[in-house]
Amino acid sequence: MQTTILNQAFSNQRLPWLLVASSIFFLEIAALVFQYGLGYEPCIKCIYQRLALWALLLSCLPALIAPKLMLTRLISYCSAIFFASWGYKIAAEHVNLQTNPDPFAASCELYPRFPEWFAPDVWLPNLFEPRGDCAAIEWELFGLSMPMWMQVIFALYLVTFVAVPAYHLIRFKQI
Repeated sequence: MQTTILNQAFSNQRLPWLLVASSIFFLEIAALVFQYGLGYEPCIKCIYQRLALWALLLSCLPALIAPKLMLTRLISYCSAIFFASWGYKIAAEHVNLQTNPDPFAASCELYPRFPEWFAPDVWLPNLFEPRGDCAAIEWELFGLSMPMWMQVIFALYLVTFVAVPAYHLIRFKQI
C-alpha cells in the first residue's frame, strides 16, 4: 500500500519533470561545449536536433508548473512524445547521411528550412546557425557517432514518455 501511494505521488510531483528537463538542458550545454570548446561546427541536421531538444525541454514546462493537474501532464506527455519522435527521425536521417556512401541517395540542405515567422538561425546564430557538414563524422564514442548517440537519446526519451503514462494508466487508472 505504501509503495502505491509513493508511486502515485511521485508521478504528480515536480521532481521527475525537473530531472528530465535538467537532462535535456545538460545535453544542450554539451552541444555548446562540442561546438565552442572542441570546435565541432553543427550541421543543419544537428541544428534541427538541437531544436527538437529545446522543444522537448519546453514540453516539460506545463507539468513542471502544475504537476498535480492531469491536463498539464497530458499536454507535456503528448508534446514530449511528438518532439522525441521528431528528434529521433532527424537523427535517423542524419545517420543515413553519414553511413550511406551514395552521394545521390540523400543530401543535407545548404540552408535551414524554417517558416518565415520562425528564424532561430537569424535570432540566435551562436546557437542555431549551421556551419558544418552533415556527412562528416568528427566524433565517436564506443563506435557510435554523434547522430547515432542522439538516436539513442531520443529513443530513451520516447520510451520514457510512452512507458511512464502507460504504466500509470494501467496501474493507477490515471496519467
